Amino acid sequence: MTESVTKHERNLSALIHASTFSKFFMPFGNFIIPLVLWTANKKEYEFVDHNGKQALNFQISILLYSILVGMVSIPFFLGGFLPNIFDFNNFGLVNVHSFNSINFNFNIDDFFGPWMVPVALLGLAQSALFIINIVYTILATIKTNEGEVFEYPLTIKFIK
Repeated sequence: MTESVTKHERNLSALIHASTFSKFFMPFGNFIIPLVLWTANKKEYEFVDHNGKQALNFQISILLYSILVGMVSIPFFLGGFLPNIFDFNNFGLVNVHSFNSINFNFNIDDFFGPWMVPVALLGLAQSALFIINIVYTILATIKTNEGEVFEYPLTIKFIK
């Protein structure tokens, strides 16, 4: 595939990868702009088709991983602010009379409790996903501009 790659194909492929940074300027720009560029040129150029699929699959995978990390962090986050939320006796008939008397008590001494460790680790996981996205997008842009085939790591093949 790389023997007959023209300068136009390399530039277009690099632009598809670099256009994923448009998410910083418009919502879902990391999906919309590469999708438009890819669908407009996928039938003409095999190299552009391959790189468009790679870029979109990687962005969808990173979004999925971020959602999963966010979903895992919700119980820890809620458990820190509302420690009695997971006391399932509140949902029985015994405590129906006091169900509306949930006490939102915020004590700064309890703020940095044991619940902060998982929240901090999950925050680090989100940060790592952000850095992985930036670094590998830059690498993909550079490699495709040089005419090399680039495969993103940690990518689920949604578009084949």
